[in-house]
Amino acid sequence: MPKLGGKKLYKILIGDLKRMEIKLGRDNFFKLLGRNGLLIHRKKRYAKTTNSFHRFKIYDNLIKELSPENPDEVYVTDITYIRVSDSFCYLSLITDLYSRKIVGYDVSASLNIEGSVRALKMSLKGKGNIEGLIHHSDRGIQYCSKIYTEILTEHKIQISMSEKGNPYENAVAERVNGILKEEFMLSETFKTKELAYKATKEAIKTYNEFRPHMSINYMTPNQKYAA
Repeated sequence: MPKLGGKKLYKILIGDLKRMEIKLGRDNFFKLLGRNGLLIHRKKRYAKTTNSFHRFKIYDNLIKELSPENPDEVYVTDITYIRVSDSFCYLSLITDLYSRKIVGYDVSASLNIEGSVRALKMSLKGKGNIEGLIHHSDRGIQYCSKIYTEILTEHKIQISMSEKGNPYENAVAERVNGILKEEFMLSETFKTKELAYKATKEAIKTYNEFRPHMSINYMTPNQKYAA
């Protein structure tokens, strides 16, 4: 995790620092990072991956005031781009809102519906009774399409969507995308789609198993999902 944030890094190292009898508060830890050029500078996203101008049905937001208490209650979704040589491929992600665990993903050469469908099927594979699960997304054509919504309906999953032009209603999904791009080097340019997929697979495995989150008391997604 070469670009793990300073707060999380300090939380991970504090036990070792105490055992080594090194007195280093958080403020001085950040100063130490700064002196050595190790502070992270966030990057902005530029590529647009959402097409909300389509003929398909739009659904209401069902998670505005909802705070899930268990895994597999709410899944949030989004799509981001990965640079490949002189073009792009697209990463579809499905994240469990309770644990922040990535439960489904797909790397596709286009923004066609198939990539999102494959990510959805991965997220549902091996799951038991998930009746009542809420699937939350933006209003992109991938999520509103007949093929995609039929899969959700078939599994008795409730469909929820953010309001037009309001990214804050899908903030966790956007944040997970940003973490993978900023902290796990998926913002780099890959020579081939195969290399991009390999890097994505490794990044998601590391993210789920080792990356602590302040929002879940510095647990990793896998730890929170299994708790």
